[in-house]
Amino acid sequence: MSARKKSDGQDGNHGKAAPTSLEVRFAQSQLSRSRRQLIRAILDNHEEAFFLSSREMARRYNVDAATIVRTVQALGYERFADFAADLRKHFVTQITPYTVLKAATREKRSVPDQVRHCVDRDTENLSVLRSSLDADRVVELAKLIHRSRRILVVGVDLAASLAWFLAYGLTPLGFDADAPVGSAGNLQHKIDVLTRKDLLIAISFGRCLRETVESVLRAHERGVPTFGITDGNVTPIAMHCDAYLVASTSSPSFTGSYVAPMALMNSVIAASAHIQLKRSLDMLGRTEAEYRSGERWYQEPLRPAKSGGSGAHSAAVGHSKRRKPLSPHHSEHSQSGLRRKPKSRAATRERMISIGIMALVLVISICFLVPKAAAQSDKYSKIARLRCDF
Repeated sequence: MSARKKSDGQDGNHGKAAPTSLEVRFAQSQLSRSRRQLIRAILDNHEEAFFLSSREMARRYNVDAATIVRTVQALGYERFADFAADLRKHFVTQITPYTVLKAATREKRSVPDQVRHCVDRDTENLSVLRSSLDADRVVELAKLIHRSRRILVVGVDLAASLAWFLAYGLTPLGFDADAPVGSAGNLQHKIDVLTRKDLLIAISFGRCLRETVESVLRAHERGVPTFGITDGNVTPIAMHCDAYLVASTSSPSFTGSYVAPMALMNSVIAASAHIQLKRSLDMLGRTEAEYRSGERWYQEPLRPAKSGGSGAHSAAVGHSKRRKPLSPHHSEHSQSGLRRKPKSRAATRERMISIGIMALVLVISICFLVPKAAAQSDKYSKIARLRCDF
C-alpha cells in the first residue's frame, strides 16, 4: 500500500486529505458575500448540518428555506438532495466518534428526545434503503454466492458483527461461508487460498478501514471476484470492488447505525435461499429434527408442586412427565394425606396449655371433692351407729 494510505490508519486521517467535491465547488464558485458566509458556516460546522433538511438547516442558520435552496443552486447543484449528499461525504472524511457525540450534544435535546431521534434516524435509513434498493443487484449477488465454491466475508472492527451474521446465515443453506477473525495475518492467509471460483464480500463504510480495502486489493491480485457492502457510491469499497450494494449508516449515535445494513444482509440471505428453493429446503430439513426436539431449547427444571403457586410455576409443572393414574381409593387417601398440614409450634403450644389447664382443674376438683366426700361418709356412719343403738 502507498504511504498515504498507511498513514491514514483506521481511526482518523492524520495527514492532509484531498479536498472534497463540495470544497472544490466552494473554492471555484462566485458567490455573494452573504452566501459565501452561509456556506462557510455550514462547512465549518458540518457535523451539525450534514443530517439536516433544507428547512431544518434554514432554522439553524436563521434564514428561510428558499435562501438555502438558492445558495445551493448557486454552487451548481440542481437539488438540495445533491448538496446534502456531498455535505455528508465531506463530513465522512472528518468523522470521528467524538465529533458525532459532540454534534448530538449541541442539539439541546433531552435524553428521551435523543432516544427518539436515534430511532427516527434508523427508520429513515430503512426507508431510504427500501426506496433505493436495487433488487436485481441483490439477486445478482445471490447467484454469485451459488456459483462460488467458498465465500469469505470480510468485516473489521464493528463491521465484523455484520460479516459474522452474513456468514452464519449462509452456512445452514449449504454454503462454505466464513468470516475470519483475529489478526491481519490470519485474514491474509485466508485470502491467499482463494481462487477464481471463490468470492470475497467486503463490508466497510465511510472512509473504509485499511485492512478491509487491502483485502479487496489482495483478492484482485489473485483474480478472486469481489462484492462490496458500503454506504456510498464513492467509498473505497465501492470504487475497488467489482460490484457493490449501498446501505446508510447515518446516525446521531457515535457508533453509527447498522439497522439498514442488517436489513440488506437479510435480503441477501433470503435471495440466496429462494434462488434454489428445493436445495435450501433439503439443507434445512437436515436440522429439522434438532429444532423440534427438546434438547436444543432451554427447559425449566422440574420442581414439586406448591398450593397457590404462580401461573409460571404451574406451567413448568405441567411440562413434567405424567404419572400413571391411581385407583380411586388410593387417590382419596393420597389427597387427604396431601391436605394434612404439619402442625405449627404455636398450635402445639396452645394444645399443651389447654391440657395443662384441664389437668389443673381436675386436680383442684379432686382436692375439693375428696374431703367433702369423706366428711359426708363420716356423717352417714354416725347415723348408722345411732340407728343400731336404738
